[in-house]
Amino acid sequence: MALLHSYSVDLTWTGAGSAGTSTYTSYGRDHELSAGAKPVLAGTSDPGFRGDPDRWSPEDLLVGSLSQCHMLWFLHLAATAGVVVTGYSDSASGTMRIEAAGHGRFTEVVLHPRVTVRDAALADGTPVDDELLAGLHRAAHEHCFIARSVNFTVRHEPAPVHVAGTASGTPARTATGNVTAATERPAPAAHAG
Repeated sequence: MALLHSYSVDLTWTGAGSAGTSTYTSYGRDHELSAGAKPVLAGTSDPGFRGDPDRWSPEDLLVGSLSQCHMLWFLHLAATAGVVVTGYSDSASGTMRIEAAGHGRFTEVVLHPRVTVRDAALADGTPVDDELLAGLHRAAHEHCFIARSVNFTVRHEPAPVHVAGTASGTPARTATGNVTAATERPAPAAHAG
């Protein structure tokens, strides 16, 4: 039997001003997202659609949620495999295409995880190298709830593994290149709704 998890978020539009939506340019796109006692997120639209660049857009949050989900699964799988991760960062990017009629959709999100590990080898002597971490990234991608729920390609192009205490930017082993083909989830075929 499958477990079901539920999520609730409250949204409050704060950009009505004095004129509301009397014209396309009369209202602000600012809003707030809240959920229980969690800190409020200041939201807006993409700056290309009259949004405030200092606030979070839905597009930012989508790319961020894919990055977060991948990291959380990667850390879980690393711990299970005996890989001690001491640092993780990502510079994720997404591409959205706007159609002539104004409709838009994401075409791709690319994650660029950078992982620092404590040891260059597992307890059994297996090297903690790019190949080992690539397998963990592939598994994390397959487990990520968010990546499994979107209809566009999510790729990851990890930086070479870095062992804590070695020269900054020096990988544990020479990188053999980025892993992309094995980690892609092709977009499902479009269907008529």
